[in-house]
Amino acid sequence: MPPLPASHPLDARASDPALLGWMVGSPPPPEKRIRFDDGTCRQFPQIRWAYSHQRQLVPTRAVPRGTGPVWELPRAPREDLDAVRFMPIGADAPMSWGEAFDANYTDGIVVLHRGRIVQERYAGVLRPEVQHLAMSVTKSFVGLLGAMLVADGTLDEQAPASNWVPELSGSAFGHATVRQLLDMTTALRYSEDYANPAAEIYDFVRAGHVVPRPADYTGPDGFHAFLRMVQAQGTHGEAFAYKTVNTDVLAWVMARATGQALDMLLAERLWQPLGTEHDAYFSVDALGTPFAGGGLNLALRDLARVGELMRLRGTRPDTGHSIVPGAVIDDIARGADPARFAKAGYGLLLGWSYRSMWWVTHNPHGAYTARGVHGQGIYVDPAAEMVVARFASHPMAANAHLDPTSLPAYHALARHLMAEPG
Repeated sequence: MPPLPASHPLDARASDPALLGWMVGSPPPPEKRIRFDDGTCRQFPQIRWAYSHQRQLVPTRAVPRGTGPVWELPRAPREDLDAVRFMPIGADAPMSWGEAFDANYTDGIVVLHRGRIVQERYAGVLRPEVQHLAMSVTKSFVGLLGAMLVADGTLDEQAPASNWVPELSGSAFGHATVRQLLDMTTALRYSEDYANPAAEIYDFVRAGHVVPRPADYTGPDGFHAFLRMVQAQGTHGEAFAYKTVNTDVLAWVMARATGQALDMLLAERLWQPLGTEHDAYFSVDALGTPFAGGGLNLALRDLARVGELMRLRGTRPDTGHSIVPGAVIDDIARGADPARFAKAGYGLLLGWSYRSMWWVTHNPHGAYTARGVHGQGIYVDPAAEMVVARFASHPMAANAHLDPTSLPAYHALARHLMAEPG
């Protein structure tokens, strides 16, 4: 869940968690401690440490990489990228790619061009071997798995969720189809307005123990208990509406259909075949259920590998092994109906759509992206043969605060890379 930012937050350099010395000492002094129970792990600037140390704060389940060989990413570093300039949305002066690193409170970024690492940079306490919280980029991983299960016949995308989870029959999800979950076109009596403390998203994350519960808490215990309570409001399938609970319902359906919890399903279908460098892990509720809507933690180069796999239509280049059917990725890249997406009112994302929990730009390069609050993301630009993977800890949660200095930057970098000889 997003923290409440300071009214005048520190800039990226001043909020550097290594500089501020969070959790340093044996034990750390009281003023430098970050904990889950008192909410300090959700406050800025403490999030700049916490997002790289979730395993020290909450219970987790591992996504093991296995023992197979790593998919090595060749290096071809370029010194010209930081100077690439672009005009931020709504600004009257240009900015450089290098300046955007701090403007977005970036913890780490990897740029791939034609499969080679042309830039890799870290800040604060993030390191190549350290897992960082991916926030809602998690949804795109779950959506990809769901689309793979549709492709192999494990799931029928036109069947309702209650076919696999009859406990949902009395909820809004009982008659919502797998495709409606994947594209978030369910109609729910549920708000994800973080500015409203009475919004149902807060009930959901308290149920899943994503945030501390008050001492007198008597609500549902666990994600599944909450999901059974969500009711419909309107007609499914008519409009896109971004609601985290869709992803957690989809993960529940997938677990029932495959007999595997989300952590092991991800490990067997993607993480191990991909040749990742490091284990990933999920935060879990009190019953051990992975938080499908935003609980994945992984290392930055592995995030980039997922983006490169998408760009290559699901085939790992060093082995030639097909991990994701190309047709699944083609379907994601084509996107969904922009008219349904437009009803959600994203003023900075005009003409976009949402397909299998990926955000599709429909721009001239055919770019699509996985997005998470505070600046997490994968950006795939097929025309430029470019992938950008980013972790960040911006003081403001919503992507609307980062998109003006991110989306035009990605496109400018892509155009710069395309201008270079092969």
